[in-house]
Amino acid sequence: MLVLGPSGATPAVHQPGRFVAVPSVPIPGRPEYLFTTGYPRHIRAYVETFAPDVVHLATPDVLGHRALTWSRRRNLPTVATYHTHFVSYLDYYRLGVLEGAVRGIARHFYNRVDEVLVPTPAMEDDLRTHGVTAPLTLWPRGIELDRFDPARRSDAWRAAHGFAPDDVVVLFVSRLVKEKGLDVFAEVVRRLEADGARALVVGDGPERESLAAALPGAVLTGHLSGDDLLTAYASADVFLFPSETETFGNVTLEAMASGLPVVAADAAGSRSLVADGVTGRLCPPRDVDAFTSATGAFVRDADLRRRLGAAAREAAAAYDWPTILGRTVEAYRRVIARAGRRSSAA
Repeated sequence: MLVLGPSGATPAVHQPGRFVAVPSVPIPGRPEYLFTTGYPRHIRAYVETFAPDVVHLATPDVLGHRALTWSRRRNLPTVATYHTHFVSYLDYYRLGVLEGAVRGIARHFYNRVDEVLVPTPAMEDDLRTHGVTAPLTLWPRGIELDRFDPARRSDAWRAAHGFAPDDVVVLFVSRLVKEKGLDVFAEVVRRLEADGARALVVGDGPERESLAAALPGAVLTGHLSGDDLLTAYASADVFLFPSETETFGNVTLEAMASGLPVVAADAAGSRSLVADGVTGRLCPPRDVDAFTSATGAFVRDADLRRRLGAAAREAAAAYDWPTILGRTVEAYRRVIARAGRRSSAA
């Protein structure tokens, strides 16, 4: 496997195979994001030597478009995964006027690949509605059930982070950015503090200081990984995730696997994971009153938390990684076979 992409001095992800960093620049105002600026000749030459059987494209950025053009000229089979629903971010940054352009770029990109892997039926419907005609295959994310486990709950960890035994810990895990619904999270927790709710926020980002100011009683751990992250999930009591911009919602699945009931936005990503009234509650996006009512029910009722948390853990078992990744291999085989038929026809 050969992986091309932007990378800072300390890569966030370590993968098998070789990683080759391509030229990139930080996005203004969001330095944690690196935007690729091209597909240089010397990297193209290296990829030629590598001689791939299939090209998997992750993002319709500059590298993605140029790598796709390079692949099509060589009749190489291509798969793309739909990771980020960019148009859902625009309203948060007052850029709604750009929706048509963003849709057009995505449509041009995905209609040139052999198959698109999409995380939820709602995202599949959205792409079809907006003119993507390439073959679409449902491909949700997976979970490591042996790692995200309610058994990792730790009273000692809770105490070390300042939580009292009777605190109901309301967890949020994500990048701390506007589009994740931080304003809703903060307001809901503020309203429920009198009932014993305490906020635990795992993650970092440009909105950290404003969130800390809005919730002075919250515990903000910053970025966690490994055992620390697993223990944080299992040691919480409720997962509150108001984001309406997810294509899937990995953190929601991680919380469910950790035995937490989930209160989430009734939007594309969360709707495919959370069964309302069974594994958690779904609320109208940005409806603070609805989120407060749903979260408050869990804060005040320990038995309800236990019952729906157990159901969430059971539901997460359907997303084991071997099953999910098997679909990826099947997609590779399909597009390789199609490319072979195109070559024979030519």
